[in-house]
Amino acid sequence: MADKDPTATQHFVYIEAMKYAPLENIINGSSVPGSLQTLEVTSPVNGELLSSIPLSTAAEVDVSVDAAASAFPEWAALTLRQRCDIFYRYRQLLQENLDELARVCHEENGKTINESKAEVLKAIELTELACSLPNLVSGEVLEVSPGFDCSIQQSPLGVVSCITPFNFPIMVPHWTIPMALALGNTMIFKPSEQVPLSGDRIASLLTEAGLPDGVFNVVHGDRTVVESICDHPQVQAITFVGSTPVAKAVYARATSSYKRALAMGGAKNHLIVMPDADVSHTAANVAASACGCAGQRCMAAATMVAVGDVNHIVSRVVEESRNLVPGQNLGAVISASAKERIEGYITEAEEQGATVLLDGRGTSVEGCEQGTYVGPTVLDNVTPDMSIARAEVFGPVLSIIRTEDLEKAIELENASPYGNAAVVYTQDGQVARQFADQASAGMIGVNVGVPVPREPFGFGGWNDSRFGVGDITGRGSIQFWTQSKKVTSHWVQ
Repeated sequence: MADKDPTATQHFVYIEAMKYAPLENIINGSSVPGSLQTLEVTSPVNGELLSSIPLSTAAEVDVSVDAAASAFPEWAALTLRQRCDIFYRYRQLLQENLDELARVCHEENGKTINESKAEVLKAIELTELACSLPNLVSGEVLEVSPGFDCSIQQSPLGVVSCITPFNFPIMVPHWTIPMALALGNTMIFKPSEQVPLSGDRIASLLTEAGLPDGVFNVVHGDRTVVESICDHPQVQAITFVGSTPVAKAVYARATSSYKRALAMGGAKNHLIVMPDADVSHTAANVAASACGCAGQRCMAAATMVAVGDVNHIVSRVVEESRNLVPGQNLGAVISASAKERIEGYITEAEEQGATVLLDGRGTSVEGCEQGTYVGPTVLDNVTPDMSIARAEVFGPVLSIIRTEDLEKAIELENASPYGNAAVVYTQDGQVARQFADQASAGMIGVNVGVPVPREPFGFGGWNDSRFGVGDITGRGSIQFWTQSKKVTSHWVQ
């Protein structure tokens, strides 16, 4: 008998070592092997090997677009209510599988189970808005002159795409998937290669809810897939969420191919703390905003602008931050390289003169030594010229900049090239109004550290936090995913 192929034996052992089976692309309702070249997926919680994905090529993108294009006519021909009925069932499946989805999110992203559950609940809220579309997209009819009627209806675009980041593997895809599909489009979904398991589970639940084959397709991979989607002539519109440099590149490439594009970038959110702010609420809120989801969210507090004498609040912020314990109520950052980069910003700031009030460098969690954790960190006496005051750190790090009045604080906020969120803590309504009017950000918080709008109010930043027009969620997304058709009728008497 011939010896067994040693390569095959090694491959078998490799698969067995994974917690989950290797993932494949999902095209036209079936699992389809991608490129032979693969990428491992490891858990930031403990370094466990979770799965692998194919590093797909342009050829796989072409096949998925063909499937979506073939499915489009029949899907678009359904009534809006028929399509929304599927999302009613899907919403129920999200609810029934909440615990499992939260566990997978925790394992591949590193955030805590409670944070993961909150993410699934937000996905349910976003799906509920899509379910309400028959009440939001009712069309308009008006008799504009005797015998002449004008009407407007919203028509789907065709094949569209959704490209999502690692930090919210369940919520962010739901910024686009339910609305785009319910409005009659078909989709190519490219999840982050760092967190593909949640996307795979989303696809299976959509199929279980009754979504027809080809309407939703998943292509795994890296930059090659993104560029192929941007360049494909049959893809009509793209949403992207990620860092600002990549968002700029995706927006430029997609629009150069004459596509609609909405690319959400990074942030450097400023939280202005006034001397009259409620101490306990502000301290707890600032710490939670800075460190929630391990600081890996574009709405996180990055900079606290301390106005006047607020040392008593700064001390409480440090106390509240100490209560966030890595591995318990503070999750891991996504990777070893992210941990190294975050800790590098802290070290550089200290060398440049920042005061380290709370140091999260060198954090290790017992039993999860291969995990990638950074402890809560608070830096005082940061100056606007420091790198940590300008760059998006994307970790549980709060920088404190001191200033003497509200006007200077607003100047600091306005000087940032980003514009996702800006927050003020005060008990003075006039101060709150002035700040809301003058801050250069798309989402404003008054005593709210993470001012993410609830649906149907849309998510959308300003400046270098967004490229394209409109909000990615809420009522504004209806316009992005459809085109209006105006019909003028004259019935001769």
